[in-house]
Amino acid sequence: MAKDPICGMVVPVATALSTQRGGRSYYFCSQGCLQTFLNPDRELQVMRRRVGFVIGGVLALALLRAGAFLALAAGISLVSWAPIPALPWMSWGMWLFLLATPVQIIGGWSFYQGSWAALQRRALNMDVLIALGTSVAYLYSVVVVFAPSWLPVGVNQRDVYFEVSAVVIAFVLMGKYMEEIIKKRSSAAVRKLLDLQPATATVIRDGMEMTIPADAIALGETVLVRPGEKIPADGVVLEGSSSVDESLLTGESLPVSKLAGAELIGGTVNGLGLLRFHTTRVGADTSLAQIIRIVEEAQASTASVQRLADQVTAWFVPAVVVVAVAALILWTLAGQFSSGLLAFIAVLVISCPCALGIATPAALMVGVGKGADLGILIRSGEVLERVEKLTTVVFDKTGTLTLGKPVLTDLEPVATVSQQEVLQLAGSLEHGSEHPLAAAIVDAVAMRQLELLPLEQFEAQVGEGITARLGGSAVWFGNRSLASRFLPQLPELVQGQLAELEAQGKTAMILGRGDQVLGVIAVADTVKPQARQAVDLLRRRGVRVVMLSGDNRTTAKAIAQQVGIEEVIAEVRPADKAGTIKALQQAGQVVAMVGDGVNDAPALATADIGIAIGSGSDVAKEAGDIILIRNDVRLVVSAIGLSRATMRKIRQNLFWAFIYNSFGVPIAALGWLNPMIAGAAMALSSLSVIVNSSLLRRYRAA
Repeated sequence: MAKDPICGMVVPVATALSTQRGGRSYYFCSQGCLQTFLNPDRELQVMRRRVGFVIGGVLALALLRAGAFLALAAGISLVSWAPIPALPWMSWGMWLFLLATPVQIIGGWSFYQGSWAALQRRALNMDVLIALGTSVAYLYSVVVVFAPSWLPVGVNQRDVYFEVSAVVIAFVLMGKYMEEIIKKRSSAAVRKLLDLQPATATVIRDGMEMTIPADAIALGETVLVRPGEKIPADGVVLEGSSSVDESLLTGESLPVSKLAGAELIGGTVNGLGLLRFHTTRVGADTSLAQIIRIVEEAQASTASVQRLADQVTAWFVPAVVVVAVAALILWTLAGQFSSGLLAFIAVLVISCPCALGIATPAALMVGVGKGADLGILIRSGEVLERVEKLTTVVFDKTGTLTLGKPVLTDLEPVATVSQQEVLQLAGSLEHGSEHPLAAAIVDAVAMRQLELLPLEQFEAQVGEGITARLGGSAVWFGNRSLASRFLPQLPELVQGQLAELEAQGKTAMILGRGDQVLGVIAVADTVKPQARQAVDLLRRRGVRVVMLSGDNRTTAKAIAQQVGIEEVIAEVRPADKAGTIKALQQAGQVVAMVGDGVNDAPALATADIGIAIGSGSDVAKEAGDIILIRNDVRLVVSAIGLSRATMRKIRQNLFWAFIYNSFGVPIAALGWLNPMIAGAAMALSSLSVIVNSSLLRRYRAA
């Protein structure tokens, strides 16, 4: 046997073959695996149809039961009452039998399969109790309808429990369907990461350019990257200059200038320049491949948390079976077989885990629905269990605590010019540039409705800024390096302004005309207005708050100070982010990671709870356990509160379900509870679970 390389199914070795040719992998797998690969939702679709069928049967039974009650209220005997006048020979019990039998067989088939597998392992689980309880209720009802003389006591067709078995099957199937939805999405994060890898690359071989598959690039090979293309592997620039968008890996919102000798990261996007580089890491060794591997390992190493209902059932199921059989034997030894049989049936009916089966899904459905109303998506019940033990929340900076988009923050004239004149000239220089810093300035010009100046001879200075001519004079806008071309030394006033702005984590630029500085302009990624409140609310709840960023230390500390975070870990690459999370976990912390970018995916998958901002990348959302639909970090507090509230309801539901069974089972065993009353008690326990779960709708956001 072998593990299939595509879907992970365990199949015979002969049907799970793989090979590599030309740098590409080719797979041959089993037909079942191929079905799963081509249509991953096939099993989910089958289960959806089964759930729909079962619910339809339960609704039909409910309508028939309601009709019977109306008939009794009108004084009509159920023996002669027929729901459809055209078939007067069909009795009440026969109609219930016809409606319940398909539900019992089709809907309950998976429980019979699960029970058989458990019995082969010599174990008892929830499937055993569901199959046993529903089968006893169903078979007893069949005997009542078709062979009442077999029973040692008198019964009538009102004493049937077809709907009891059908309702149990319907509720538990709904819970399993919800879990199946979560499982089918578990591998989406890795697939989206793989989509980031470019399909082809341009390499220089024997002095000629040629296009090859990206995964066929060799180590140390020379690669050519044109403007706008993705960089296919990690390497070092040989020739050319450009700005590269590394935000998907580093979290840095601004493009990074690349000159000869600079390092390149595979999967990042080249800007407007042409780059020639030689590869230093290819294939599985690239930074992007390492991110993919980290996400895969984190997902594989996360053990499934056992449901609380299963923990209760682990000892409850054998106890119920023992009590039911003991009641039958003891009553029979006492010479009262009929009482023993009814006690046996009553014990299994009242212990049939309707309330236990819906305790988790009922609270989960209400909690998840309330979360959706608030803009919060919770992936699974396992997340709820982990959130209860949460001690530390780690925030990414860019796009999570900040807006993720540079804006104009400071405008300081230096010479005898106005702020409007400084902004007008800077906007005229940056007009048409695709750089994010330029966009921030151009947006500010547009908001103030300023006219652009008639500049000539535009020239972009890679990594420095831009120059042009206005009325015969040179005008320029950029960093210190660009200013040094026109000035022997910056004035002390300007140097002080630059130092102060940079200490605040802002990107400061100088505007000049000829050898005169006209002003200083600063652009920065600003803090979200709700970020400070979110941090304060977490602290009030006793949660430790940490900032984890790929940005430089100065900028990260400046942002952290604005939002009230004291612990800052900056200049961290994606793989190191996951390592930082692991270090916190090894120190005994239960960690939630909040992020929005691809660079956050490994940390989101590694953390005990991954919280993804909905405005972020699809990968971050797939890797997260909790997704915030709205771009409001206060929802982190609400998500934690709602998760804890939902978990409390689940435990309360399990308590009430278990209490009913704890008191009902011994009473039924003593013969003081006939099966009809046992069914009513079971229904009451289910009602208490549903009512208690509905109280979650009162939850208010932080």
